[in-house]
Amino acid sequence: MSSAPKTPWHALPEPDLLGLLEADQAQGLTPAQVQDRQQRFGRNLLAPRLGHGPLLRFLLQFHQALVYILLAAAAVKAGLGAWIDASVIFGVVLLNAIIGFIQEGKALGALAALARALTTEATVLREGAKQRIDATDLVPGDIVLLASGDKVPADLRLLQCRNLRIDESALTGESVPVEKAVGAQAFDTALAERANMSYSSTLVTYGTATGVVTSTGEHTEIGRISELIASAEALATPLTRKIASFSRLLLYAILALAALTFAVGLWHGNPPVDLFMVAVALAVAMIPEGLPAVLTITLAIGVTRMARRHAIIRHLPAVETLGSTTVICSDKTGTLTRNEMTVRQLWVAGLDVTVDGVGYAPQGRLLRDGQAFDATANATLRELLLAGLLCNDAVLKQGAEGWKIEGDPTEGALLVAAHKAGLEIAPTQAVQPRLDAIPFESEHQYMATLHEGSPRVVYLKGAVEQVLARCTGLLDADGHNIPLDLAAVHAQVEAMAGQGLRVLAFARATVAPDQRSIDHADVANGLQFLGLQGMIDPPREEAVRAVQACRGAGIRVKMITGDHAATAAAIASQIGLGEDTPTGRLVSALSGRELEGLSDEQLRSAAADTAVFARVTPEQKLRLVQALQARGEVVAMTGDGVNDAPALRRADIGVAMGINGTEVSKEAADMVLTDDNFATIAAAVEEGRGVFDNLVKFITWILPTNAGQGLVIIVAVVLAQPLPLLPVQALWINMTTAVLLGLALAFEPREPGIMRRPPRRPDTPIISTELLLRIALVGTLLLVGSFALFEWALHRGSSEAQARTIAVNVFAVGQSFYLLNCRSLRLSMFKLGVLSNPWIWVGIGAMMTVQLLFTYLPAMNLLFHTAPIGWTDWLHITLVGLLIYLIVGAEKAWRRRRELRR
Repeated sequence: MSSAPKTPWHALPEPDLLGLLEADQAQGLTPAQVQDRQQRFGRNLLAPRLGHGPLLRFLLQFHQALVYILLAAAAVKAGLGAWIDASVIFGVVLLNAIIGFIQEGKALGALAALARALTTEATVLREGAKQRIDATDLVPGDIVLLASGDKVPADLRLLQCRNLRIDESALTGESVPVEKAVGAQAFDTALAERANMSYSSTLVTYGTATGVVTSTGEHTEIGRISELIASAEALATPLTRKIASFSRLLLYAILALAALTFAVGLWHGNPPVDLFMVAVALAVAMIPEGLPAVLTITLAIGVTRMARRHAIIRHLPAVETLGSTTVICSDKTGTLTRNEMTVRQLWVAGLDVTVDGVGYAPQGRLLRDGQAFDATANATLRELLLAGLLCNDAVLKQGAEGWKIEGDPTEGALLVAAHKAGLEIAPTQAVQPRLDAIPFESEHQYMATLHEGSPRVVYLKGAVEQVLARCTGLLDADGHNIPLDLAAVHAQVEAMAGQGLRVLAFARATVAPDQRSIDHADVANGLQFLGLQGMIDPPREEAVRAVQACRGAGIRVKMITGDHAATAAAIASQIGLGEDTPTGRLVSALSGRELEGLSDEQLRSAAADTAVFARVTPEQKLRLVQALQARGEVVAMTGDGVNDAPALRRADIGVAMGINGTEVSKEAADMVLTDDNFATIAAAVEEGRGVFDNLVKFITWILPTNAGQGLVIIVAVVLAQPLPLLPVQALWINMTTAVLLGLALAFEPREPGIMRRPPRRPDTPIISTELLLRIALVGTLLLVGSFALFEWALHRGSSEAQARTIAVNVFAVGQSFYLLNCRSLRLSMFKLGVLSNPWIWVGIGAMMTVQLLFTYLPAMNLLFHTAPIGWTDWLHITLVGLLIYLIVGAEKAWRRRRELRR
């Protein structure tokens, strides 16, 4: 038999299919055949992927430039006897490595979730007898029996089915259960339209079927997605890329300056051993030891803030990635829409009525030309709504979390529409109880019910073509039978479909007073056409506002869905996607079939210019994400199904749905929405921008300390003067200021207008030229202030210990004043609110406290080679700090005025 995974099983005639699979529909396989095929094809499960072992994956977490710098610093400090400080630095490095190691296993977790998705039981026919077996024991050629509630255990070609509907949303993105049928289909039929196939891990919602297993394990559609997840490269985030680049630059700069200082010292004739200690001091002074810790804590604070806004972050750098996002590729159903079918339009002869209200809550009105309309004023309209209410198997219930539907969402929408028109569901069903029914069957495309009454009546609903074929007349506004105008009905159907509405047709027939049952012959012809009901899954109101907020923030939103193109385009227009034109909103849409023929270059252009992508496959979603990234975009991708997992993993940030999402999609994502709401993504973007702002503020604040300390040491060597800072003193400044002062910036509230800025370009460095100049300015001020007071103290007869204590306090006090400038890189502290971030003042108070201990406590004098200083020295130190605040404030004001003149 053939085992080729690319065999077009949906296109083969049944005799050829069964022959190729060597299958017997009546008897099933024999034990010998099963054993032979299990040896040839393996078990029906996904094999684990081989990769780096746990130890190697853990060690690779240390393979980063900044980590090398920090490890070197820890080694130097250990060599200096500063064991506590060395342990702290190594502890930070180890913590970051553990976090990275855990997150590195995302792909393995996604594959494990896929394997769990295959774990189920199946009913098979073997040697003519039904058996219940573990689904992992299935082999190609097995005859499988499906019933409502079953999870499909492998890929099947359907041989028989009755009223079969399967929820394939996790695989294809189709928003409603798919009706299945038997018989060969065209070779080029898209995956989502293969009515004669059922796929592994999808769910039978209604009906029964018999199918033959065509593919198991790795060869199933879900197995193919497993391959895509394994091969989809998880990209470094913008933050990790920028930090890596910044770390390499910092490493080269420190090594170059250390070498230069060593060379200058040799030129002065200093002993090499002393110069080596100077180089060590320079390295310790210029390494920002607190950066990884504050980076992690700042991201963690962002995670906490996002959790309060219903976004759970699984990967810390994803917090910042959101702030850099330029494109959001969103699923439609349940994310941009409510995932609740709602009747929007009613049509009967000569009357077009709209229905307001959203979702399953039965609150709303019927409107005609914008005015409330009474359904009882039109007998045929009332009959149309009555048909939708009675020819219905759904149940509308109100629970603690609101109104819910038990049954088919489409039928639920009909119940709600009737209720809005004043037809109470339970009383109406009691007055006209059901006597018999013809259930919906995919081959007939309609449902009919017989009801008690005077006269007894049959109501029929279904596909427009099937219903019209059984009608000979049309009810007018007064309930009289008139000739059926097929052209008018079809024109109305096209108009409603053009709005993305799913259209159902309704008809009725009266029967004899004593008739108690019906069959297909009773509804074959002679029915009276009642009208049409058009429904749609409406957009979330908050999603509409969120899309507008994203547009204002320079973020483009694209819809990528497995649903029909017309439906997707209609929703996209209502939400605000596409481009505004003088004649309305233009929404460009491409189908998966159209995408197939595009080259990579054409796809990059289409990805940029198109707002909606419909009926797309998992491979196409992955290609779209890659095409956008090839254009330099930072892509956020949302999804809830197994079919979304490869694209979620490849995107710069994958966003999974927490309520309706599959475990596979959650494992592959960086962020999970606990409310499945697109508006939460916009809120998370806002938080992400705030986090990145605070990181830039921290880096802009901390680097002058390191630059200033390095410059002080270099100048001392060049001038052949004693070092104003010792290595242990540089270490004290770096660690205390980072924790007590810099960490307060992580709690800084978001600045006004943060969502009116364009996204940061992905290639923009963390530190712009403008900020680099500010760092140089502050570093120079710290250099001048500390070196000048150091030399002045020596000139006045102070000891080197006292002079160094003054120099260290210049850095502590200067950084405290500069911290007030760094609360915003543009606005003054008074514009933000002096007390809007109380942690700033707590940090400054704590810093001054430890500096007093550093200066006056004998034990600290012994450990750090310091000495007490006088109050006049504190006055001079404070004046230097105040001068730094005033100069930087003036520079910020000058830049603001220059920007306004532009």
